[in-house]
Amino acid sequence: MSDCDALRPVIGLTTYLQQAQTGVWDVRASFLPAIYFEGIGLAGGISVLLPPQPVDDAIADRVLDGLDGLIITGGRDVDPAAYGSERHPATDEPVADSRTRDAFELALLQAALRRGVPVLGICRGAQVLNVALGGTLHQHLPDVVGHTRHQQGNAVFSTSTITTVSGTRVAEMVGPDTEAQCYHHQAIDRLGDGLIVSASDSDGVIEAVEVDRESHPGRWVVAVQWHPEERLDDLRLFAGLVGAAAAHASQKAQKVSV
Repeated sequence: MSDCDALRPVIGLTTYLQQAQTGVWDVRASFLPAIYFEGIGLAGGISVLLPPQPVDDAIADRVLDGLDGLIITGGRDVDPAAYGSERHPATDEPVADSRTRDAFELALLQAALRRGVPVLGICRGAQVLNVALGGTLHQHLPDVVGHTRHQQGNAVFSTSTITTVSGTRVAEMVGPDTEAQCYHHQAIDRLGDGLIVSASDSDGVIEAVEVDRESHPGRWVVAVQWHPEERLDDLRLFAGLVGAAAAHASQKAQKVSV
């Protein structure tokens, strides 16, 4: 291992857990589209995939012992029971595997927040972060905004113009606005404790949140409703996480050496 590789931060990425087909096999599987970890690699990080599994605080801490940063990735809708709501007919019906993933990611997030591990939430990840901090979700955006442009279906991403809030980490990374790839029929409703809105779209839909750094100095926790992994020609969000994770790794190393 070169000195350069040794300094690259390790980023954990959560994964799907559901039935999947490959060749002649049709099995329950943990998986993640490669573009997620390709983005981390291009930004200078090392990726580790985290399969959903039964978890408690001790297990979450043990997982995070080996990580410098965490990404909560996209996927199925969060179980509305996690934020005290009844399921909308358009919301994915919770099953055992999706509940396992919900619990796993919520526990990892709580541990990361407690330990100061940098976090990037992507699409579902933004929703999980909001729920973890006591917020709620709009379960079906067409009921709120009157159209389906945020999720056109058939795996076709729509492009939305996102306007950021000046002074936020998201604005510092992507500028006053950006063209984002979106595929979501849910979004943040009531904001979770300690979060601030850092971007929205022309419909007023919250498209990015982050932990208020005035209230939580030293915490790097950002979540976007869009899919930055779909635009690997723009690595600014991945680079922001990798940079924060490298700083966190350096701080951990200094504590160990003292």
